[in-house]
Amino acid sequence: MRRMRTTHVGSLPRPSRLLDLMKARASGTQTDEAEYEREVRHAVMQCVDKQAASGIDILNDGEQSKPGFFTYIRERLAGFEARPGRRSENKFAAEVNAFPEYYEKYFRDAMMGGSAVPNVPVACTGPITYRGEKALERDIENLKTAAAAHPENTAFMTSVAPSGVGTNEYYKDEEEFFHALASALRVEYRAILDAGFVLQIDDPFLSENFGDESLSQTQQVARAEMYVEAINEAIRALPSERIRLHTCYGINEGPRIHEAPLATVAPYMLRVNVGAYSFEAANPRHEHEYHLWETVRLPEGRALIPGVITHASNIVEHPELIAERILRYAKSVGRENVIAGADCGFSSQATYNPEVHPKIVWAKFEAMGEGAEIASRKLWA
Repeated sequence: MRRMRTTHVGSLPRPSRLLDLMKARASGTQTDEAEYEREVRHAVMQCVDKQAASGIDILNDGEQSKPGFFTYIRERLAGFEARPGRRSENKFAAEVNAFPEYYEKYFRDAMMGGSAVPNVPVACTGPITYRGEKALERDIENLKTAAAAHPENTAFMTSVAPSGVGTNEYYKDEEEFFHALASALRVEYRAILDAGFVLQIDDPFLSENFGDESLSQTQQVARAEMYVEAINEAIRALPSERIRLHTCYGINEGPRIHEAPLATVAPYMLRVNVGAYSFEAANPRHEHEYHLWETVRLPEGRALIPGVITHASNIVEHPELIAERILRYAKSVGRENVIAGADCGFSSQATYNPEVHPKIVWAKFEAMGEGAEIASRKLWA
């Protein structure tokens, strides 16, 4: 293919009608499952069509059926219980303490205020097994049906990394806990690949780990190694060329001055045995980090998916700037080893109030497509 391909990270805004049904379903008042399933299918069809029309080459279902990480995990894995009275672990203490007034409003309004389903922490209280076959089969069938209308496109499907699955109250130690998670999640990973899709494993916790100042540097390294080992165990003997890893920093729009540099995260990211790596590269706290790839060697047969548009701003990036961002990476690692992407998802939680307006998301995708065309003319001149 003699042009730059485009993709994104996964989550996209859900339509209001689907959000209403998700909210009712979570509260126990929604009883018409057939109506809910019809709305999910319709949302996926619309989402896929819009991605293709906006210039996305490697598209997905927009995670339309997933209310969020914790709810999705309780649906897919046995052995977990909700902990509604427990606060989520605050890995952003340094950031919050530096700007308390801003983040008090940020977490209240941006993250929780419009969520269709409460973001409730979960804990492992029993043996972990996979039980989400029915929901997974629905997601696979919905994406297959929607993608069939766009045979020129490739499709990917997201799944959570072992590091993103609650806290351990059952297994004797973290190593045993992550081993069990890897075994269970492997069922989902394999099914996505067997369906013919690219598998994306979402692990923002890898990057967040190095910004968690409650941990010593030794503890951060040990935890990162555990995260990497768990993913590699889960994907052992699976086709690595059809698997990609996404990592990010867990906060969207904010000062973000306490985030770890990519130079700290990259050595661990590159140890995950996948075909491509997706990471934040467009927001002003990380855009300069493209220089890292001038000295760090990308393993043979791997690709980079740097964010060339950001999820942290309602500004639509200019196509010429997007092209420049693409060219920087192509110069360092080769044009064949770059796919243009986004920094992160645009609606990681199913919410009525996504930080980037849905209409602007599609405008960003269109700008990325235009930027990729500009870069392609220069790279394949």
